[in-house]
Amino acid sequence: MDCVQQIDSAKVNEGDKTDVELQNQRDKFIEGQRLLTDEQPWKPWKRSRSWVKDFLVRVRCVMGSLMGMEWYCFAALGILTAFLSFLMDLSVAKLLRAHQWLYSQLEGHCLLQFLCWTLYPVSLSALSTSFSQSICPFSAGSGVPEVRTILSGVDMPHYLSLTNLFAKYVGLICTLAAGSTVFLGKVKEERTEGAMLVVAAAVGVASCFGAPISGVLFSVEVMSTHFALKDYCPCFFAAACGALTFHLLSMWSGEQETLQALFQTSFSEDLPFYPVEILVFAILGLLCGAGSCVYLFCHRWILLFIKTNKILIKVLSTEKALYSAMVVFLLASVTFPLSAGQYMASKLTIKQLLSSLLDSRQWTSQSHNASVVLQPNLCPWSEWIPSGNPYLTLGFFLFMKLWMLVLACTLPLPAGYFMPVFIYGAAIGRLFGEGLAFVSLNGVYLDQDRNPINPGGYALAGAAAFSGAVTHTLSPALLALELTGQSTHAAPILLATLVANALARSGQRPSFYDALSISKKLPHLPSLLKVCPKLSSVQIGKVLGPGGPVLERTAGPTEVQQVLNTCSQTQIPVVDTLDSRILLGSINRSDLQTFLCHNHNKVLKKQLVDMCYIRPVSVQLSPDTTVQEAHGVLSVLCGESLFVTERGRLSGVVTWPEMKRMMADLADDL
Repeated sequence: MDCVQQIDSAKVNEGDKTDVELQNQRDKFIEGQRLLTDEQPWKPWKRSRSWVKDFLVRVRCVMGSLMGMEWYCFAALGILTAFLSFLMDLSVAKLLRAHQWLYSQLEGHCLLQFLCWTLYPVSLSALSTSFSQSICPFSAGSGVPEVRTILSGVDMPHYLSLTNLFAKYVGLICTLAAGSTVFLGKVKEERTEGAMLVVAAAVGVASCFGAPISGVLFSVEVMSTHFALKDYCPCFFAAACGALTFHLLSMWSGEQETLQALFQTSFSEDLPFYPVEILVFAILGLLCGAGSCVYLFCHRWILLFIKTNKILIKVLSTEKALYSAMVVFLLASVTFPLSAGQYMASKLTIKQLLSSLLDSRQWTSQSHNASVVLQPNLCPWSEWIPSGNPYLTLGFFLFMKLWMLVLACTLPLPAGYFMPVFIYGAAIGRLFGEGLAFVSLNGVYLDQDRNPINPGGYALAGAAAFSGAVTHTLSPALLALELTGQSTHAAPILLATLVANALARSGQRPSFYDALSISKKLPHLPSLLKVCPKLSSVQIGKVLGPGGPVLERTAGPTEVQQVLNTCSQTQIPVVDTLDSRILLGSINRSDLQTFLCHNHNKVLKKQLVDMCYIRPVSVQLSPDTTVQEAHGVLSVLCGESLFVTERGRLSGVVTWPEMKRMMADLADDL
């Protein structure tokens, strides 16, 4: 009996061993299959994918042999920006045509026309505000103050997000579709990083107006505190690609017959102006400069009023869409064509307003000519003479649009402010030119030859002079020539712009974008100096914060690990001892990480000076150095930190976050 039980137990043990061996073999097979799968995963169309990969590698090699790959990125940036700008214009044009069609269909019903005229832009403006604020609260405004703050060295990563780009793009379409009622323009910007941001600033203007040269110059004047010459060629290259793409898309869509200026004019080239008119253009520059001072004063006043009025502060903090709807309803009611709007050419769009103001014909002579049939569709300038008197219409337009434009700049929605100012200056020049033509008895006579004065030339000069004075730039003079394709009035336009700038810049008055930077409390030092010149004498030792982490030359892995965990600086200062704080140099963060790796799992720990190279500091600041000088050195050197020493002892470290904090504190004190 016992023998039988032993035999049975032996069989059972052999069966268990067999099962275990089978299970082990099965596990080994599965593990082998898994390793095989991990090493060589199965993918479909291996031959096709391999052919495509080889083709792309060859294409990259060929492209790289022609020029650097960064130049293709510059071209892609310009083309993409132009494509987005064209799509925006196309969408806005369809929305504007829909509004005009609906308004014309309600002819004969005054109340319905009023509701159509007002509620349409109110709805679009409220949608622009609510959408942009809900997606990205930083998308309001033109973006120029923020971009130039970033270019000055201050890091604002939230502003260069795709979310901000999307919110600003959709918001701009709604804002522009509101038409000349809101009287705001467009501006383009791309999400970029590093040196590409400098190129994008130029591409934005070039793609909006199809003007590459003035786009680059405008970005240099407005955006950059210190413009590097190495970015000059990339800016022109990307701007030219963007402008060419924008013109080609306009031509293929049927808006233009060929590659030409956006606002083609027909000025006389035989004798565009007499030499004596040079003095008259200088007087126009003085007039535009004085007008820009009035406009900038009103703009700064209303920005200050909004920041200090308790009711508006509460409304803008909780009900931004309601504020936009109320303001736009007021503006739309004033511009209703059956009331005061008929004396402001309110039926014309932004593009039609500028085209009509640049017309070379004298409106007074045309209005008194009985043989001329005024058709608004064929002659947009006829909207300016409803009663046969263009002086009344232009004067009323300038008076009303002054406060309307100032009020529209307070709207918390994405918008551009350059084109409305450009058109306002054109209206000033047009009124000046029409008045000059009337005073000179409809022309200037010289050697018995009659050549009438061209009011359109004065309108073009006024547009460049006024917009240049408002923004404190000279590039609008070149922009006026590129927009119209006119070179006959280059000298008088430049003269008027120079005179207007001289008057607007006198007394250290802040520009339009400076006022926006100050209102938003952006850490942009050039704007702060315009408001308070005394800030240029503020010493950095008085506003420098407590010093950051410092390492001794004999520091070990423990001290190095603690410094790496408590700071994010790329350069860490090294001193002789913590008591003496004699600055020896700096060590890169990567070298400290290498130091920790070499000391890991070693019994004998080495010191910092034994393994790391301490780089001497070539540029040091004194506590008596001003904030303006420190900002300039930090911008020119393109560095991330500067060390402040007094008699060799480390007093502090100036980094871009620290500079941002100091400028923010100075802005709060204003």
